[in-house]
Amino acid sequence: MAFHVYQQNKKTGITYVYEAISVWDKDKKQPRNKQVCIGKLDPVTGEFIPSKRLNKDQAAARDPKVTATAKIIGPSLILDKITTDLDINRLLKKSFPDHYEQMLTMAYYLVANGGALCHCETWSSTHSHPYEDILTGQRISEVIKTANEDRRQSFLGPWAKRTMENDYLCYDLTSVSSYSELNEYVRYGYNRDGESLKQINLAMLFGQISRLPVYYRRLPGSISDVATVHNLLQSFDFLELPKTHFVMDKGFYSQQNIDELLDARNNFTLAVPIRNKWLKDIIDQNRNKMYSPTGYRKIEDEVLYVHTELMSWGPNRRRCYVHVYFNAHTAADSFDGFTNDLLTYKAELESGNRVKEHEEFYNDFFIIRETPKRGRKVQYNDVAIEKHRNQYSGFFAILTNKIKEPVETLIVYRDKDPVEKCFDDMKNQLDMKRLRVHSADAMDGRLFIQFIALIYMSAIRNQLRQSNLSGRFTVRQALKELESITKVTYSGKYGSLITEVSKTQRQLFAAFGIQTPE
Repeated sequence: MAFHVYQQNKKTGITYVYEAISVWDKDKKQPRNKQVCIGKLDPVTGEFIPSKRLNKDQAAARDPKVTATAKIIGPSLILDKITTDLDINRLLKKSFPDHYEQMLTMAYYLVANGGALCHCETWSSTHSHPYEDILTGQRISEVIKTANEDRRQSFLGPWAKRTMENDYLCYDLTSVSSYSELNEYVRYGYNRDGESLKQINLAMLFGQISRLPVYYRRLPGSISDVATVHNLLQSFDFLELPKTHFVMDKGFYSQQNIDELLDARNNFTLAVPIRNKWLKDIIDQNRNKMYSPTGYRKIEDEVLYVHTELMSWGPNRRRCYVHVYFNAHTAADSFDGFTNDLLTYKAELESGNRVKEHEEFYNDFFIIRETPKRGRKVQYNDVAIEKHRNQYSGFFAILTNKIKEPVETLIVYRDKDPVEKCFDDMKNQLDMKRLRVHSADAMDGRLFIQFIALIYMSAIRNQLRQSNLSGRFTVRQALKELESITKVTYSGKYGSLITEVSKTQRQLFAAFGIQTPE
């Protein structure tokens, strides 16, 4: 154990400071004190003046009057860079001038650590972040409730304009379960996680090219996918967002939605359910033509037969392209998917919760009888079902008003998978599997912080992918790798220092265009 010894030179009057260390003398078999001069005291102020052979770190550690504080800075160096590159700080400050630093700190915590926001207080005491002070649980609750509709939209509008230019926007919904009995938006509906709980629905727009979340909307848990497009387009008009190209799956298909997308002068690429009679007619009329060599296409290892038909949609005869595809290897999956649809629609008929967009399906594949004694009896129309399976299994179709070429259309449509990854991040990485808030105001604020965190999560993943590091690190693993980088700040004249940086950490900083801290 080391301790300090002070010795004054009687001739010069200078007091020298020695570090005395107890060492074991093997020959005499007893402890001895070894003294090393580490500096002197200023004769006027009494301040410790370290020896020139000591570096700053060594001098500060030996100064008895010096205090030191340490903060983990590694993850924040990456997150700060993204904040600057994507202009998040400026946009958020404009909408939340009094709380943007606290909001950014919550987002930093969710991305770097995950878990319930109540644990952010402990994390903020040990890590570097925009707020700089400890973010208490009470403060978190107060800040979340300030994220009202007007302020949220004042951020989302400029953010969407910044990210959606010349991009394809993938649109999809997910459900988030909740135990709340006090939130009017939490209702029973189709739960995509298979849980028998009330839920809210979350609609998300995600850029295919930017690979960033662009926009989101919170919806009642009972609303169906197809009913959400109208409000989405109204929101875009309200925010004065530019026209864009939406990519959607068949759950959003309806004649009304296509009409509204065309009337709004937006482009779209949308899967069409095979159950539609007009689509079956196109397949029946062109089946033999598709199977000819002219319809043959190969995408990597997948063999397809395709047919494209130019059609005039609606009374205004708007030009659209219908791309029909046949894949013999997916015929079995198509068979199973059709069976799942039958089970869903039968349940709707039996419960009386009919869906307007499914009426054609009900009429084609079910026999419904109403009797005074037995009530409603729903039976499958086996003849129609067998005919459909034999004639249309393995077929799928995409409707677009923009892309003429069928292979390009299919690539654009299939590249909507990142939005699914976005939902997975939100639920499994950012602690949104279940909502732990009860009031609508708190829920809306929590979802907004979640959206900000998703931006960071997606941006980090993009950079790892572009730097060929995605095979080595997930987003969370990359940030955890930087946890050992600490900034030690000394009181007085010694300033601060940063702990050693490893080779792997240097590679991560280089991937994000960050100069290695020294």
